[in-house]
Amino acid sequence: MCTPERTRAYSGLVYDSARWDKLTLRAGDIVVCTPAKCGTTWTQMICALLVHQSATLPQPLTRLSRWLDRLAQPIDEVVADFEAQPFRRVIKTHTPLDGLPFDARVSYVVCGRDPRDAFLSMVDHVSNLSDETVNEIMARLGAAGDSLPIPNDPNALFPVWMTTPEMPWMEDGFPWGSIFYYMRSFWKFRQLNNIAFLHYANLSDNLDAEMRRLSAILGIPIDEAKWPSLVAAGRFDAMKTIGEETAPGAHLGEWRDANAFFKMARRGQWRDALSPANQALYDKLSAERLDPRLKAWLEGGRQAADPKSGASL
Repeated sequence: MCTPERTRAYSGLVYDSARWDKLTLRAGDIVVCTPAKCGTTWTQMICALLVHQSATLPQPLTRLSRWLDRLAQPIDEVVADFEAQPFRRVIKTHTPLDGLPFDARVSYVVCGRDPRDAFLSMVDHVSNLSDETVNEIMARLGAAGDSLPIPNDPNALFPVWMTTPEMPWMEDGFPWGSIFYYMRSFWKFRQLNNIAFLHYANLSDNLDAEMRRLSAILGIPIDEAKWPSLVAAGRFDAMKTIGEETAPGAHLGEWRDANAFFKMARRGQWRDALSPANQALYDKLSAERLDPRLKAWLEGGRQAADPKSGASL
């Protein structure tokens, strides 16, 4: 059976995959792997709750489970924080699998989401960035100004995102990453036992069942006495009430309103928000770029297509 190889380097205005060179992976580490706005923080929270078996985490999630690739904090400080953790670590990344170190002792937890929902969620995300965060990004661009140089109209931005490569080897993804390429990088290795797949729709529909399934995948026994409190703490609304503890980068002042990071699920709202032309563009390009089963899973979750069913390498 073939295994993933690290063949690409990813860097942008806010991230650099070379930062992974500074971290020594440990047996049992959990790497949460998602494109932006595809259930990253939700997956991190669920993994942390399962690891610590308590609704009260040893640190706020925003500090406990860092985005390793993020440039906002010196990598030596981030690595020192991770190395000081004596327990099973939960590490966040938005880097595709071909840019990550692969270790058979580590669990890679992937979360999918309908790309159209994720796009609208990212529009909300960008509008909530603090002035300090925008200034940091503009400084990396070598430009002045108090707003990012991208269209404000979702229907003007959507075709840019779908047709402008973020990296030379991609078809799309500018300005915040390709869901299609990202998911293809993991899909081809979906048979590997240490790559697990969650989906935003399944988490929304039956969080208890999905947490039980992930607990089994990670080899974490379930204590039924504690279980209800863990599921309650993992619910979207519960995370929203403590945004200063759960929103990524909240401890660095990245948001105008940390609670608004969890504004809404945006599930299915693309039907009203995206123009008929943009919906047709998505239908055309997704059919061209995605394996039919991967497309079905991204759009509908495991009930539409189970990543592990009939998987082959």
